Amino acid sequence: MKTNLKEKAKKLLDLGLELVKKVKTRHMIIAGSVLIIGAAVWLNFALFPSDAQNVDYGSSNMEDNVSAGAGDKLENDYFSSTQLSRQKARDEALEVLQSVVDNEEAVDATKEQALSEISKIADDIRLESNIETLIMSKGFSQCVAVINGELVNIIVETDGLLANEVAQINEIVYEQTGTIPSNVKIIEKRS
Repeated sequence: MKTNLKEKAKKLLDLGLELVKKVKTRHMIIAGSVLIIGAAVWLNFALFPSDAQNVDYGSSNMEDNVSAGAGDKLENDYFSSTQLSRQKARDEALEVLQSVVDNEEAVDATKEQALSEISKIADDIRLESNIETLIMSKGFSQCVAVINGELVNIIVETDGLLANEVAQINEIVYEQTGTIPSNVKIIEKRS
């Protein structure tokens, strides 16, 4: 009887060790995916030209505005390249997540999390497009919106933002995403 109990205990221990290995593998896949997505987002922000002035309007500190000038062609190139780099980063993240979903050896929970991330990225793309369209409808000639978790960065072409324009941008972002103004960073790209 004791031998039978020992065998059952050994089998349970082996099953437990196998489960721990699978859980570690799942966590490693998730951590790797998150790391790659984070790197893609960081790369996206790193590719922004340094002549954009970061201004935090969440605290209504408008004295920090600094002008940075460029011609119309450079402005259009800036916004086009920013949108292109944002799309490339998203495409890379989606490719990694899709490979997790397509991996037959991946644990179901990992696949579900990858599908959830894909859905979140699709939602962010839709919201960014809505924000950009609505902001440009307020008279801004160029705009790029980047949603990063609970933070939203808005880059607008302007000769200087007025308080009512800041309020309009914050209202649009809030209506589309529910993000409060303190989590919105408006970056002026001087024309």
